[in-house]
Amino acid sequence: MAYDEELAGRIREAVVSAAGEDGYREISMFGGLCWTVNTHMAVGTGDVDLMVHVGKEGVESALAQGARLATMGARTMGGIVLVAAEDLPDAASLDAWVRPAVERAIARSPKPPKR
Repeated sequence: MAYDEELAGRIREAVVSAAGEDGYREISMFGGLCWTVNTHMAVGTGDVDLMVHVGKEGVESALAQGARLATMGARTMGGIVLVAAEDLPDAASLDAWVRPAVERAIARSPKPPKR
């Protein structure tokens, strides 16, 4: 799966706006891109969707706003939803998903370093 470079650029700008220039890491993962903040996945993109880590407590609200559950094969990815790129026509609509995900990652305790 290749990612949409235009959507990735828009997500990158939204992450920088929410987390600061040095507040995130961009990681290539499963043919897409993932942005981590405070060592936690906040958002990502695969082929044409925004992937958002909303946490298990945020799934119901996200689904009510038009997101759908993220799956990998037959498995549902807990606490992660997908938002179609066509539902993100401008910076404000993208920021409405990215900023809360970044803030959620910032609020969590960092993961210990891997050995």
